[in-house]
Amino acid sequence: MTGSLHRTVALHDGVTIPQIGLGVFQVPSHEAQPVVEQALGLGYRHIDTAAAYVNEQGVGAAVRASGLPREDLFVTSKLRNGDQGYDSTLRAYDDTLGRLGLDALDLYLIHWPNPSAGRWQDSWRAMERLRDEGRVRAVGVSNFLVEHLTELRDIADAMPAVNQIELHPAFQQADVVAACRAHGIAVEAYSPLGQGAALDDARVLSIAQEVGASPAQVVLRWHLDKGHVVIPKTVSPERMRANADLEGVALSPEHVAAIDALETGTRIGGDPRTFSLSQIR
Repeated sequence: MTGSLHRTVALHDGVTIPQIGLGVFQVPSHEAQPVVEQALGLGYRHIDTAAAYVNEQGVGAAVRASGLPREDLFVTSKLRNGDQGYDSTLRAYDDTLGRLGLDALDLYLIHWPNPSAGRWQDSWRAMERLRDEGRVRAVGVSNFLVEHLTELRDIADAMPAVNQIELHPAFQQADVVAACRAHGIAVEAYSPLGQGAALDDARVLSIAQEVGASPAQVVLRWHLDKGHVVIPKTVSPERMRANADLEGVALSPEHVAAIDALETGTRIGGDPRTFSLSQIR
């Protein structure tokens, strides 16, 4: 298996998740199958999609075409905002499995809290049912802030296995990360490279030159060293290889501190307190 793709993170429910995966946000449906097939061929075993990305069919087709044993793969999808609610969550899960052509997911997430709708709490109860019935291996949330996790703690049988959040050097969400750690929730970073913005920072470029790695490898190594699961999105085989080749990248405490200092509090994506679109694309 290439580079760092053997690395895993243990979730609190006993499931293990590959620490590096491939995200397919904004990958058009007709491109998803060849992109995911390429990633699987390079050794990736963790693929992250969502109903709102409108590419689950392509992801599922790639999984089936790969010929890899299903138990060797980790597939995540997410409940879109428009499907929140108890019964609608159960139906949406069945629909996602149908589009993927799979019998079960490894991880199913509430994509956004969408607080204006007031239905994520019912969705969580449905997801716990799916987990308890063995229909999904693990359940979690995405884009949940401290206030949402605090409310969830009061209604959940068990806290989420994962909270997938926007997380990169310019937007580190230290309060959310701390709350996740306190509750045993694994932190999964989407847009881990700041959609490329982190790669142009002079301090990252300097560290990359010093350690003999690319800027992307430096930032991804920073994530791994902090224990984050990462799902960098790329359609380039060369970048897929580089994103997984992190074992030779060694960051000193000074390097980590320099990247920590890049925090600006600037979010790229939607604000979880207000984001309510039912489809992202």
